[in-house]
Amino acid sequence: MRIMVVEDFEGWWDFIRSELQRDPELEIVGALSDGMRAVQEIERLQPDLILLDIGLPTLNGIEAAKLMRERRPDTKILFLSENRSPDVVEEAFGTGAAGYVVKTDARRELLPAIKAVLTGGRFVSASLTDHSAAGDNR
Repeated sequence: MRIMVVEDFEGWWDFIRSELQRDPELEIVGALSDGMRAVQEIERLQPDLILLDIGLPTLNGIEAAKLMRERRPDTKILFLSENRSPDVVEEAFGTGAAGYVVKTDARRELLPAIKAVLTGGRFVSASLTDHSAAGDNR
């Protein structure tokens, strides 16, 4: 499965790369740190899944997701963010995203979230399900 990672913090790159390398079926086809650049590259890279941060330079992740969905509506989007605000989570799912992982939960949830989203499911970090309208993990 082809994955495009959009994350502007270098420290998270190492973590994401090491997690994805644990599954030989997952291939990073693009690593971008800018929301607008990610929108521009989506058609060339043709990812099956986008791991997308919200706090990005030039174009935040939510706005980038909206534009990416217009260009490649079949590409799955999984947000990976520090933001726990129920309003932000709801707005993220409003873009058509299939998942939302809080970075503090990523060590145990990132790979299960990727698997759920790639198989047509939906994923919400367990730490959000008690106070978010986003719903349960499915």
